[in-house]
Amino acid sequence: MTVGQTRAWERLWPSLGRNIRDLPAGPLDLADWFGRPAPVTLEIGPGMGETTAALAEAEPEVNYLAVDVYPPGLAQLMMRAETGGLKNLRVMRGDAVVLLEDHLPPSSLSAVRIFYPDPWPKKKHHKRRLVQPALVSVVASRLVPGGTLHLATDWEHYAEHMLAVCSAEPLLRNRFAGEPDGWAPRPPWRPLTKFESRAEEVGRVSRDLIFERV
Repeated sequence: MTVGQTRAWERLWPSLGRNIRDLPAGPLDLADWFGRPAPVTLEIGPGMGETTAALAEAEPEVNYLAVDVYPPGLAQLMMRAETGGLKNLRVMRGDAVVLLEDHLPPSSLSAVRIFYPDPWPKKKHHKRRLVQPALVSVVASRLVPGGTLHLATDWEHYAEHMLAVCSAEPLLRNRFAGEPDGWAPRPPWRPLTKFESRAEEVGRVSRDLIFERV
């Protein structure tokens, strides 16, 4: 981490962050941590936090929880929260699957977002991709009825894999199944990320998928 990120971590982590491996057994009391009961949006892999901070600022009535294994990105996101005066943002470091399975009860999330996860483009590395049937199954079980799983990627084959995996999950339905090939129109509220900008520069097309809990 940079010096600034290290100082932000030391200053902000005690109030805004938690390590998943240090959580006590059982459900995480999000209402207590946020200081209020509110719908919860979970973002897996927020990167350096530009999108997460912007969305949290746009929806102050929603509790935003971001989880990643990357400390510099989480530190940067906490800095953005501090600068923007965001009271509805918390961060967690560790394995999102462990968080979902062990600490978030069924029907506890209003939305889950996974924007531009590592594509692991080589075929021999595809098993490392985050979006797999087991993850999608547990995500679906943690969503409230009508809650959404929103995915975005600029890698065509990964997008097709995401579509197949989510379509096979019985607890989910494609909100935009009637659109060409089932892709969701790009939501105007989703900020343009650096990954998306780079993809456009090299001619890759970004695709959104929005599934909802039935």
